[in-house]
Amino acid sequence: MERVEAELFTDGGNDAVVRLPGRHFPGVLIQGDTLSILQTDVAELIERCAAGDLEEARYVAGLLHADLGEKLQRYTEALEAHGIRRPF
Repeated sequence: MERVEAELFTDGGNDAVVRLPGRHFPGVLIQGDTLSILQTDVAELIERCAAGDLEEARYVAGLLHADLGEKLQRYTEALEAHGIRRPF
């Protein structure tokens, strides 16, 4: 394990926006439990599609889209607040 100092652009809660040494742009720190939930949701989406349950698949996809959209919005706002252009 290596200890480094990172720049924190948001509070330290879930989905913290941080920049590690040597990186030009910050990233989003996703906690392990949140990452596991995202993976489970994607697995459910795959299962619903495979079963032909497109209505439920669309619902699950909508939840994923909204969740990722919130994370992207938080990231974008953090960059704007610190005068950093978006990498996309």
